[in-house]
Amino acid sequence: MDAAGVRTREDAVALDRADPLAAWRDEFELPGGVVYLAGNSLGALPQAAALHVEQVVRTHWGRDLVTSWTRHNWIDLPVRLGDAIGRLIGAAPGQVAVADSTSVNLFKLLAVALRLRPGRRVIVSERDNFPTDLYVAEGLTALLGDGHELRLADAGGLEAALGDEVAVVALSHVNYRDGALHDMAAVTEHMHGRGALMLWDLSHSAGALPVALDRCGVDFAVGCTYKYLSGGPGAPAYLYVAHRLQEAARQPLSGWMGHAAPFAFEPEYRPAPGIARQLCGTPPVLSMSAIGAGVSLLERAGMAAVRAKSVALCELLIELAERDCGPFGLTLASPREAARRGSQVCFRHPDAYPVMQALIARGVIGDFRAPDILRFGLAPLVLRFAEVWDAVATLADLLATGAWDRPEFRAVRNVT
Repeated sequence: MDAAGVRTREDAVALDRADPLAAWRDEFELPGGVVYLAGNSLGALPQAAALHVEQVVRTHWGRDLVTSWTRHNWIDLPVRLGDAIGRLIGAAPGQVAVADSTSVNLFKLLAVALRLRPGRRVIVSERDNFPTDLYVAEGLTALLGDGHELRLADAGGLEAALGDEVAVVALSHVNYRDGALHDMAAVTEHMHGRGALMLWDLSHSAGALPVALDRCGVDFAVGCTYKYLSGGPGAPAYLYVAHRLQEAARQPLSGWMGHAAPFAFEPEYRPAPGIARQLCGTPPVLSMSAIGAGVSLLERAGMAAVRAKSVALCELLIELAERDCGPFGLTLASPREAARRGSQVCFRHPDAYPVMQALIARGVIGDFRAPDILRFGLAPLVLRFAEVWDAVATLADLLATGAWDRPEFRAVRNVT
């Protein structure tokens, strides 16, 4: 797919006709009259997810009641779903589990990493990392005290933050604000050379581009399921622990589901073998039931094909937006090179917030990130090339006419 030759909307439609992934769109519920460019915030609903959740509610819960924990294998959901996600992120079976939230999983694995590097008390991250990752690390170091510290590096300044006192480096594979993509293999190898463990947040990369945790020698990873994986709003997250570290990885939230024999109800804690020891409380069955459908669609479509279309969509968006919207103060905030960018494209504009609200009012749904970012997440299984054309045409019209400059678009909402 070559977006460079698109000069008219008909050219974009021709790309859609030739798109080998075009048929996958029919697997999702999508409202008419909407161009959805927020797949990196909340993935569209897979039709199979809605059907399966209804089955779980009506049949498993409604008819089979508590017997469903064994009859329908509810009890194994965390590891079964984990293995399915593992196939998308380059993890062999037995290294990924679905549990808790990304924030809770990050807390657990940072604590594990600090325990595995006794005498090292520093966590390193980037100042522009997703804020909750920084808040969690800050809270953990405050809880532990005794010289534990979160050390933040500015963009391009990771090397200056490293030292013999660093236990773990925690980074987002794709930056939430501008879509910049780290070289996972190179960064992981470098941090290991400095004696630090490596933890990646995959929330903005899993399901959007190929990830190879095992091949890159990654130690730990976390991620959410409700973005490109289309697991549903607030769906449980996942965590990865490399096989070589699992038996030593004693996490701090020693709940009953991480026990070696949960239903023995022993008074003392014995950690389960393998990845199961990273679990804590009872699996939230209803929300977990929605996750598998989106993961299955991505696996069947193939991540190489997904990435190829992602790159083509992003290139088209950049080319059209710079051509048609650049004269009105819109500038590219994401890396221009596809190899350094995830599946999102971000632009700066001094009035980004009201412009985005005006776009949404016209059926083009993206999102805003402070202070001046218009953020567009491109989900390849859902999005059409012609829709990218339509989105840019709408944005150009708003900027050219000033139709975004109205009080209702400047009113700040609780969710941006």
